[in-house]
Amino acid sequence: MPHRTTAPLTPADSHNVIEVRGARENNLADVSLDIPKRRLTVFTGVSGSGKSSLVFGTVAAESQRLINETYTAFVQSFMPSLGRPDVDALRNLSAAIVVDQERMGANSRSTVGTATDAYTMLRIIFSRLGTPHVGTSTAFSFNSAEGMCAECEGLGETTTIDIDQLVDRDLSVREGAVTAPGFAVDTWYWEVMVRSGFFDPDKKLRDFTEEEWDALLHMPTTKVKIGTTNLTYDGVVTRIRRTYLAKDRDAMQAHIREFVDRAVVYTACPACGGSRLGQEALASKIDGLNIADCARMQISDLAPFVRGLADPSVAPLRDALCQTLDSLVDIGLGYLSLDRPAGTLSGGEAQRVKMVRHLGSSITDVTYVFDEPTVGLHPHDIQRMNDLLLLLRDKGNTVLVVEHKPEVIAIADHVVDLGPGAGTEGGRICYEGDVAGLRASGTLTGRHLGHRAGLRETVREPKGAMEIRGANLHNLKDVEVDVPLGVLTVVTGVAGSGKSSLVHGYLAGRDGVLVADQSPIRGSRRSNPATYTGLLGPIRTAFAKANGVKAALFSANSAGACPKCNGIGLVYTDLAMMAGVASVCEQCEGKRYTPEVLGYTLRGKNISEVLAMSVAEAREFFTTGQARAILGRLADVGLGYLRLGQPLNTLSGGERQRLKLAIHMAEKAATYVLDEPTTGLHMADVDQLLALLDQLVEEGNSVVVIEHHLAVMAHADWIIDMGPGGGHDGGEVVFTGPPAALISEADTLTARHLRAYVGGDGTRTAG
Repeated sequence: MPHRTTAPLTPADSHNVIEVRGARENNLADVSLDIPKRRLTVFTGVSGSGKSSLVFGTVAAESQRLINETYTAFVQSFMPSLGRPDVDALRNLSAAIVVDQERMGANSRSTVGTATDAYTMLRIIFSRLGTPHVGTSTAFSFNSAEGMCAECEGLGETTTIDIDQLVDRDLSVREGAVTAPGFAVDTWYWEVMVRSGFFDPDKKLRDFTEEEWDALLHMPTTKVKIGTTNLTYDGVVTRIRRTYLAKDRDAMQAHIREFVDRAVVYTACPACGGSRLGQEALASKIDGLNIADCARMQISDLAPFVRGLADPSVAPLRDALCQTLDSLVDIGLGYLSLDRPAGTLSGGEAQRVKMVRHLGSSITDVTYVFDEPTVGLHPHDIQRMNDLLLLLRDKGNTVLVVEHKPEVIAIADHVVDLGPGAGTEGGRICYEGDVAGLRASGTLTGRHLGHRAGLRETVREPKGAMEIRGANLHNLKDVEVDVPLGVLTVVTGVAGSGKSSLVHGYLAGRDGVLVADQSPIRGSRRSNPATYTGLLGPIRTAFAKANGVKAALFSANSAGACPKCNGIGLVYTDLAMMAGVASVCEQCEGKRYTPEVLGYTLRGKNISEVLAMSVAEAREFFTTGQARAILGRLADVGLGYLRLGQPLNTLSGGERQRLKLAIHMAEKAATYVLDEPTTGLHMADVDQLLALLDQLVEEGNSVVVIEHHLAVMAHADWIIDMGPGGGHDGGEVVFTGPPAALISEADTLTARHLRAYVGGDGTRTAG
């Protein structure tokens, strides 16, 4: 039975709790609990224990489904179809707002300013106070025809295409001189080019006249008659702009995206200087600054400028804008600017920007759901994040937080600890009650709340160094630093201090350097851990050998795929202008294969049952060979709970990074670069990660980790501390050396927190 420190509810109390009865979503084992309303509840437990299934998949999902049902049938037709979670009863729900780590989309017109409404408020202020006066607030909007730069249409950049990435000048068109995708020899469009009559198809491109070059590359869409057929011809550049550059980058096929990244150079628009705005808007100024100057300013600098606007006509607006800007600074995002494209924010930054948007909301008594809001935050910034979570609660809201950090668990009014393990070993409530009760509960989380990783007895000696000289990317200030080889190096510093700019800008791309980060893994709906790691190959071979049939039968992309869903397990119904709907395939019941293939077994399991296994279960099933080796690496990086057939798009950023690391471990590497590998890891799993990093170093590799977790800093051989602040207040190396020296000699923000973490004097503490 789970530990409980809360008294049983009386009927009068029942409306003050969200009642969950019989939740079975994913691995939840018939979970029932009461979540107090208008309180801060933190959900803890190891990765895969069922936290997200309970909070996001059950409580938030049902709240959003019920809200959608209040709309008319017409409005609902434009919304995604939400299935009812697998739960017996949910009572006393309030409207749920999910503030997650999903990137804010790659819409090139969305910025930090537009996403928070700060730019909207700034536009109104400029429309009232700017001189010369140029009109209403839309005159300052780069998303309106009235305010946008006519040259770049409000995008702030123009594209230049590198012609030598499109053609081979030493060949003729007939020989395949056009090397861009879609123009290959013997394709339909190659035939149109050869027979167009605008140039000699047998002439080498280097011998083309200016007119022929123009016809080949830049001719606008023109009707041509080939034989008796009327067709259209357009120049290579014209066609590429129309067919590829007009598309959203994320919607492109991988080889097209790779080509565009190689061939297209984006430069600031010469007409507006990248500001996105027309000349009228740029001419209107307040105290010598136009609105683009303000949007370019670091938010921590913009706030005092706005505060200094004394005109009483904008006083309420000025105060509201200052509150938004101050909140961005308080949450550790003061280093951003309002013109920063929203699509370039990290998952943690995106979540904090969304949080600020809700802080200014007048709506109360809603349920806010957060997914690890401390991701990407230095210990210095976590306290400020805690203050904002408490502020949301104190406005009368229910705040639910999925989190691993002890600093956040410590401020909870109520804690729900799930486990005891992951996958089938989890899904049960191990404890619910207050924080003091959690400490005394004896659960895995309770035991680790006071856990400290100590400093090393002796740090490893470097075996050389990678030199970085004159680094000035983004906010770096001509940084010169040596990154030691053959040891575990941790790069620290507050958000925006220049850590990623230094490591990704100057180490990634060097020979022998492997980067495992949290970026999305590009793949289709079919991609899963088994296909991504190469594990499916030996599994298919084993099934084929055991049954005397060909291995292709056991690929959901090939001969054995269910014909109804083409091996996806889901049927996607495209509703044209409305949101598409995915439903489980009725023919294979989501199993992805034909009945014939499902009839073949390996030691009593069919292919669908094997793909439904967790990594840990599969390790017991495959005890030898290549499959066992791959599964061992997945377990080593803490992914024992992942199902082999789980779609990759359901993985968190931390899980994606550890999956990439598992693959890289099979390669011959010299230097591993990891970006916050503790993301999503329970405190108990961090020790396993540290052991893995040690193993990589002991095998002769160098490991460079960007990390805020104090346990990883304490465990390092060498620390490079960036700062002293974020944005233009950062970009410098404020300390390099072993952790013990950081604690005893430095007074940086990192030093102060690490000193407190290990016990004040830098001595080794019990683990």
